[in-house]
Amino acid sequence: MKRKGCSIIFVNDQKQVLLFLRDDIPTIPFPNMWDVPGGHVEPGETPAKCIVREMREEMEMDLIGFSLFSITEFPDRIEYTFWKKSNLDINRITLHEGQRLKWFDRQEVENTRLALGFNQILNSFFLQFPE
Repeated sequence: MKRKGCSIIFVNDQKQVLLFLRDDIPTIPFPNMWDVPGGHVEPGETPAKCIVREMREEMEMDLIGFSLFSITEFPDRIEYTFWKKSNLDINRITLHEGQRLKWFDRQEVENTRLALGFNQILNSFFLQFPE
């Protein structure tokens, strides 16, 4: 049985998505690459509860008011991706994982190789929520 992952796409009023730069530790998967916030679903946990837990742990954020965007099957996992419209001030977020946060527009996403296959998911997201 494949493991489950959960992620969330935050999109602001400028139609930019929030990504984080993964830690530059050679022993982690995809070090020093841009990624969508999220994590692994623990046994007995729903993907929705997982993303709430992950955002609390990684960004000290109480996440409410989000919706499921997609369920994508990758060779290594099933990814549950949620989304939320939000104009987060990234300078006020306490980041516990990763090096930093940045808002990316559609073109920047298209020109950046993202970790864990998230280019595919974000390309679909931008098609469904065009500028």
